[in-house]
Amino acid sequence: MAVFVRSISGVLIILVMIGLGYILSRRGWFDEQSRRLIARLVTQIALPAYMISTITTQFSAQTLKSTLPDLRFPIVSMLIMFGLSVIAFHGFKIHPERRGLFEAMFANSNTVFVGLPVNEALFGPKSMPFVLVYYMANTTFFWTLGAYLIQRDGQGTATFNLVTTLKKIFSPPLLGFMLGVVLVLLDIQLPTWIMKDFSYIGGLTVPLSMIFIGTAIAGAGVQNIRLNRDSLGILFGRFLVAPTLMACLVIPTPMPVLMKQVFILQAAMPVMTNAPVVAKLYHADTDYAAIMVTETTLLSLVVIPILMVIVQQIH
Repeated sequence: MAVFVRSISGVLIILVMIGLGYILSRRGWFDEQSRRLIARLVTQIALPAYMISTITTQFSAQTLKSTLPDLRFPIVSMLIMFGLSVIAFHGFKIHPERRGLFEAMFANSNTVFVGLPVNEALFGPKSMPFVLVYYMANTTFFWTLGAYLIQRDGQGTATFNLVTTLKKIFSPPLLGFMLGVVLVLLDIQLPTWIMKDFSYIGGLTVPLSMIFIGTAIAGAGVQNIRLNRDSLGILFGRFLVAPTLMACLVIPTPMPVLMKQVFILQAAMPVMTNAPVVAKLYHADTDYAAIMVTETTLLSLVVIPILMVIVQQIH
């Protein structure tokens, strides 16, 4: 019971910030330009600083060397999820024009805007290294295979641009992660005042991420939520298949219990908020992507406490 109460408390912390973003957006504080600004602040400024601050304080060189090899588990999980997404596409009889979006949203989770605040609220800062390891795999898959699939929806025939893809993968958050890793491995100590700045700026990541989710939900419109085959397929993949698959992969291993719990929770996060952005860029079904972000984000507030109780039984 104590675990359930703690998980509910963690979700309520997040829900208050999401609600704030939603209410302020409905009151006219935020428009589309404001949402883009918040997203840029998080991904290009706050999150890279958060990565550097967290890694240099939570990692040691020894911990880092023992943790990074476990990157293989998210990678294997996402490869299998992509294969299962093809099967689910046919099984749920998804509209052909939504195939790429469906497969991308089925396989990738929102590891930053939702996953990072959720894990920090539930497990504390000690979970962040494991969150960041999962993030590395997720962002790489989304900006390669995921973006390719969505592009194929909108343009019929998709092309792969290596330079553009590398720019997306090696985004400011990932570069911040890599810089933090280098600093730890080389035992480089930055001046205290710089680290304080990274800490303060990085502290914006969680609240701004949650406010952004609230504004995104307001923008998509809760009234547009519909339960049909296209949405049920995504819900099935995100909240049932993905965490079950990850659990099957990590539970038999000797990795730390906290890492197992974080990986399973990260696998069950909602659809990536970047999905509608990429869909709009390539003239795919933007409304479908936005609605699925809204549906999965709202439903995750119910799923997370239940899943939290389950993962606490892992030893």
